[in-house]
Amino acid sequence: MKFIVNEIVEFKNHIMKKHLLSALMLCVALAVVGCGQQKKETLMKYRPLGNTGLMVSEISIGCGGFEKLDSAASLELMTMALDSGMNYIDIYDANPKTRSNIGYALQGRRDEMIIQGHIGTIFKDGQHTRTRDVEEARQGFEDLLERLGTDHIEVGMIHITDSHEEWDELDGSPFLEYVFQLKKEGKIKHIGVSSHNAEVALRAAKSGWIEVIMFSLNPAFDRLRGGAIPWDKGAMENLQAGIDPVRVELYDYCATHNIGVTVMKTFGGGGRLLDSKASPLGVAYTPEQCIAYCLAKPCISTCILGIDNLDELKTDLHWLHATEAEKDYTNVGPRADADKGGDCTYCNHCSPCTQGIPIAKVNELLDKAERDGMTPELQAQYDALPHHAGECTHCGACLSRCPFGVDIPTQMDKAKEVFGK
Repeated sequence: MKFIVNEIVEFKNHIMKKHLLSALMLCVALAVVGCGQQKKETLMKYRPLGNTGLMVSEISIGCGGFEKLDSAASLELMTMALDSGMNYIDIYDANPKTRSNIGYALQGRRDEMIIQGHIGTIFKDGQHTRTRDVEEARQGFEDLLERLGTDHIEVGMIHITDSHEEWDELDGSPFLEYVFQLKKEGKIKHIGVSSHNAEVALRAAKSGWIEVIMFSLNPAFDRLRGGAIPWDKGAMENLQAGIDPVRVELYDYCATHNIGVTVMKTFGGGGRLLDSKASPLGVAYTPEQCIAYCLAKPCISTCILGIDNLDELKTDLHWLHATEAEKDYTNVGPRADADKGGDCTYCNHCSPCTQGIPIAKVNELLDKAERDGMTPELQAQYDALPHHAGECTHCGACLSRCPFGVDIPTQMDKAKEVFGK
């Protein structure tokens, strides 16, 4: 009997040792994996998003490119972005294809991405449209959640507030009550606003309830005077040598009061600052210089980059390996006589067109044709559009919505002349 008991004890000890060894090996394996992940993640640096408690990657993803991709390419793009450490995405576009592609690409990895989604943007009559109508905003936001396959987003961004009048209209409005309701219900965790106007953005920062501001910032826009909106008519004709005082106050206030700032138009809108011919400053910056310029401001949490394909993402991800010399923007100066004005940045805020013309795309193709010359490929892309510039009636409905003062009817006339219809 004693022999049997001893055998049982020895057997139990053997099993315990075996399990202990297995557990130890598992811990070692996890530690190795953990170390590998840590090493990988250290390539991307993270910053606090104001006082939200969220840490966001220094560079992040804009949504515009997903409209041009299929689901497989969207997944490939998102996978590379996430694997590289990007953890923040801005989704302003209400296009169902854009939203669905992003939702598909985030399946199984939703928890790895912090979503900044816009409230007050809908897809109406085949076009991206800004709205302050509560029912339309509700439908647009519920559609966003459904297509993303989630029950909440981290940052609910009030879509484009560019004038003092628009900011004043928010106060006590049903639209703003709806935004607060979304936060109370947990469908958004934090409230933000997007603006191209430094004066309006500063008012938002001082409101006491805005936690995140999406603002257009780059070496060119910072030299505008007063509360001018980028590319207002004549706005680039009298650039300052340094940063405008209103912008300085905005950046300082956000830094001292822990208000997160996410940067749009990092490369000048449509990559204009990357091309000396297109740049409003008359000189070309590199992507690394533009990003470094923005991140030099303590209030900046992340630079949102427009990424259309894997090649562009790979180019932007060079930021992770860039040397200090590559990031140095101090040796690049603006042209003193910069005189461009009224340039389209393809932001789609002019939509919807009463004739269904995809204005931003027409302007993009026109700019390429004027800058690089007409090609059969450009003509084919233009011909494939659902409506063309020649259908413009000069009704002017788009003019009040353009944040950059573009003379859209004249642009449509030029496009008709260049492309033939």
